[in-house]
Amino acid sequence: MVSSEAVSEMSTGLGERYGRTRTRTRRDRVILWSVGAAFVVVFAAWVVWAGLDGSKASIETRDLGYTVVDDHAVSVAFEVSAPTGTPLSCAVQALNTDFTIVGWKVVDLPPSTDYTRTFSETVRTSGRSESGLIYRCWLT
Repeated sequence: MVSSEAVSEMSTGLGERYGRTRTRTRRDRVILWSVGAAFVVVFAAWVVWAGLDGSKASIETRDLGYTVVDDHAVSVAFEVSAPTGTPLSCAVQALNTDFTIVGWKVVDLPPSTDYTRTFSETVRTSGRSESGLIYRCWLT
């Protein structure tokens, strides 16, 4: 029968042999906690930088409708909500029955004191349009 002291010596010997000493275990724990803390700090900084930064101007658009004028023009009505005093540009497009773009127009909108404004633009088309809509707006 093997005594408990012999088992303890065998465990200690195997631990030392394969790198599992008390010092190494303590050092591994410190490294793990340091890496975890660094990750938390970097993640928190990213959230503050990317998620909570409210300084970006937001632009919202909404299609109000369209009227096909003739085979070569469509009138598109849309609404733009943007920060006051900022000039904008918007792209308006006309689509045919296959959803192919048959007309495209970039409209420059001057700054205004109103947050939400309504516009109507006539877009010339290369063929009969079946719909017209706002594609995208951006700050200029």
